Amino acid sequence: MVRLAPTYSETFVSVMDQQQVMERLDGVTRRVNFLETVMVPPEESILFNGDLKSNQFTISKKIDKADSFLPLIKGKVSPLAKGCLISLDYSFFPATVFFLSFWGVVSFLLTVLFLAVFQDWKLAALSTLAGIGNYGFAIWHFRRKVKESQLLFYDMMDMKAGRGAP
Repeated sequence: MVRLAPTYSETFVSVMDQQQVMERLDGVTRRVNFLETVMVPPEESILFNGDLKSNQFTISKKIDKADSFLPLIKGKVSPLAKGCLISLDYSFFPATVFFLSFWGVVSFLLTVLFLAVFQDWKLAALSTLAGIGNYGFAIWHFRRKVKESQLLFYDMMDMKAGRGAP
C-alpha cells in the first residue's frame, strides 16, 4: 500500500523490562481529554500527552501552542529475555493528513481546470508547484519534528540519540 503521508519507524532494545518502560512513560505522560473544558495547570515533569495501555501507547510531545506538523507516536513494548523491544511509529495526526490530502486534491483539480478549460499552462504549472511545495514543506517540517520528539523520548529513556533519524 502506498502511503502519501510521511511516516517514520524505528525499533530498539532497552535493558529495562516492559513494566519499567511503561512506568517511566506513565510518569511523564498526561492523559488528555480534549472534550473537557477544565484547564489543567501545566506540570514541568510532563513531557508527552497521550494514552497508555498495558504494552502499547499513543503519545505526542507536549506543546504550548498548536503545531500541525507534530508527529503522533504509536509505540509497542515487547518483553525479551533481558529487557524489552520498543517499536515506535511516527505519523501525522489524522487532521494533518486530511489537510494535506485536501490541498493536494485542490491543486490537482486546479491544474486540470487550467489545462482543460482555460489552456493556461502557466497557471497550471503554478498550481502544480504550489501543491508540490505544500507537500515538500509538510515533509520537511515532519522530519524536523520527528527528530525533536525522538530526542525527547531518548532523553526520557536515558538513551543516546540514534543515527538513523530522518
